[in-house]
Amino acid sequence: MKLKDLHSLFVHELKDLYSAEKQLARALPKMAKAATSEDLRHAFEQHLEETETHIERLDEVFETLEVSPRGPKCVAMEGLIEEGKKLLEEEAEPHVLDAALICAAQRVEHYEIAGYGCVRALAEQLGMTDLAAELQETLDEEKETNDKLTQLALGHVNEEAMAASGDWS
Repeated sequence: MKLKDLHSLFVHELKDLYSAEKQLARALPKMAKAATSEDLRHAFEQHLEETETHIERLDEVFETLEVSPRGPKCVAMEGLIEEGKKLLEEEAEPHVLDAALICAAQRVEHYEIAGYGCVRALAEQLGMTDLAAELQETLDEEKETNDKLTQLALGHVNEEAMAASGDWS
């Protein structure tokens, strides 16, 4: 795809996010299964539902733009998911693995936050206020997920990891 103007960049970035969301939808069940903490497992399951909603929203955006959502694979998300897979292969104490899963998930969330912030801004610049509002909704949900993960980490997951591994206190 040639990036000839702001609109083509907007479509390019949307396709990247679409690929990222599709990949994440396949990875989240594995992360949920690996989690020891019920709260963390539930957070991953809830985010899977949100991710499916994000894919549906993006489908609507592509429909409005009369453009196919198909594009190249998002290599950034592929790399982030690969890092998460490697964590699952590590020999880790289960509570420490939960803390590691939160780290991996937050990297993903920060990538999505950056991506949705960009496409929302591009939609605004292009005068697509309805699409910008839809993209803002997803951006807000990604930020909420990141905040929930932080709360889980600080609320009990990191403490349980310290207690289980005998780390300094």
